[in-house]
Amino acid sequence: MPELPEVETIRQDLRQKIVGKKIKDLILSKKARLNKSQKFFVDFLVGNHFAEIDRIGKLIIFILPDEKHVLLVHLKMTGQLIYKKDDKIIPGGHNDVSTVDVPNKHTHVQFHFSDGSKVFFNDIRRFGYLSLEPVEKLEKIKSKYGIEPLTPNFTWDNFAKIFAGKSTMLKALLLNQQIISGLGNIYADEVCFDADVRPNRRVNTLTLAELKKLYNSTKKIIKKAVEERGTTFNNYLDGEGKKGNFVKFLKVYGRDGEECLKCKSILKKTKIGGRGTVYCEKCQR
Repeated sequence: MPELPEVETIRQDLRQKIVGKKIKDLILSKKARLNKSQKFFVDFLVGNHFAEIDRIGKLIIFILPDEKHVLLVHLKMTGQLIYKKDDKIIPGGHNDVSTVDVPNKHTHVQFHFSDGSKVFFNDIRRFGYLSLEPVEKLEKIKSKYGIEPLTPNFTWDNFAKIFAGKSTMLKALLLNQQIISGLGNIYADEVCFDADVRPNRRVNTLTLAELKKLYNSTKKIIKKAVEERGTTFNNYLDGEGKKGNFVKFLKVYGRDGEECLKCKSILKKTKIGGRGTVYCEKCQR
């Protein structure tokens, strides 16, 4: 699943391509996961355009010009947003299905724009969805998300407050979208390593100094990941169809059994909340 840096990269790239373009046609498959009828989507969106593209956590927000409605898109595990114009194809998201031969059997939504460009929403496992909502509901949806790295409200004071009175494992807290928005398995492991703290530590055992290191590491890691257009393994492309470069900077994620880049001891792997977790038992305390 793409995490905050990957979704932010897709948002930035699509924003340059489709904002302000009139939606000429909307084609929906019977398998499209929508919160309203297909007729409602077609009637509402055809002839309209997106005035802006925003994001909260891993949720992409397409803002409509009346400023009263938004289209929400979540890629979940295997979603793709693919921009195509003439012979140029720019895929973003999961990459286990061809992004050249579109539409295909996994294409559930097609946006056709007045300039001849198209955006395809593909999803193999069909966990991803599109939801048309009044802007008032958006505020309620946003309220369910925690503070987000790189936003103005991600302050030291707000960060410290979310740890107060909790005794859960650190990584479980970092992955809780209602507490910190946008972090996933990759960046939670990297943040813990950068802060020299074990991901299975109980939150109430962390010292003030360790919390401050975690705060600074979270900002540092996410900022760098966005700059590098996310992390690519075998199944993620950004909104320009490029592989994210942050994989070159990974210190622990996906490196279990290899040497720690700091101390040369062998990295260990365990499970926390059902998620594979890699750490250095020497460097992280």
